[in-house]
Amino acid sequence: MSLELHRFSQDAMATTFEVIIPGSPEVDALYAAQAAEAIFTEIARLEDELSRFRHGSYISQLNQLSAGQSLSVSLATWDCLALAKTVFEESAGAFDITIGPLMQLWRNEDGSLREPQPDRLAHARRSIGSQLFDLDESDLRVTVHADHMVFDLGAIGKGYALDQAAAILEEWSIPNALLNAGDSTLLALGSPADKEPWSITLADGTRSMDLRDRALSGSGFMVKGAHLMNPRTLRPHPIQEQRSYALAPSAALSDALSTAFMIMDPTEAQALCDKYAGQVEVLWA
Repeated sequence: MSLELHRFSQDAMATTFEVIIPGSPEVDALYAAQAAEAIFTEIARLEDELSRFRHGSYISQLNQLSAGQSLSVSLATWDCLALAKTVFEESAGAFDITIGPLMQLWRNEDGSLREPQPDRLAHARRSIGSQLFDLDESDLRVTVHADHMVFDLGAIGKGYALDQAAAILEEWSIPNALLNAGDSTLLALGSPADKEPWSITLADGTRSMDLRDRALSGSGFMVKGAHLMNPRTLRPHPIQEQRSYALAPSAALSDALSTAFMIMDPTEAQALCDKYAGQVEVLWA
């Protein structure tokens, strides 16, 4: 007989976070609610720290730097920047957290696409690319090598928040839970009951899969349309029906990889997975 699943949700980071915790003799409804509240408090703190739209956040401060200037950041900011730079390098530039400003050049106010003026695009190119910032782990220092850089952790921050939520559940001695960030990134811990894995339905509704102690993220055009920029070409990525999914040990990594896989061709994406066999996987649906 399965036990009750305690469900909690909270809006943050422009999405809805959901925490599902199976009931047990050790975890009743009140205890689960207290743990969920601790998670939502941490996610709110992370949003203040990581969002480029929050005045005073480390990311907003980085976006004020000029070429050659540096800033020591928090551990969470450092973690996200370090992972983003690694995925940028491993994906041959298919994932890049500095690409965001291009959409303002390519989009009209009504959301339709336009061809930007060549001089404006050339100017933007000089401040885009994760090779344009360095990280010094000794004092968590970030140094930028271009003016007007814009860091945006939107493609990795929600996954990172789920990873921190998992750490909080470990502190609360809760080994089983399903953590969800807007249905685009899921992190499954343990099992819901009877040692069975969590059963997950992909966002497009076409298939389901079992998930245990692993993260799953999906990227596509179903919700936002032509929102994805190609960091390699500095142009909007063509709309396609196929969605990319990434399986990884952490939610932050799966979050970043699912975006990278949308840009990479299937052979290239599979080669990256083969390089890290047993750690990351790509799925198409």
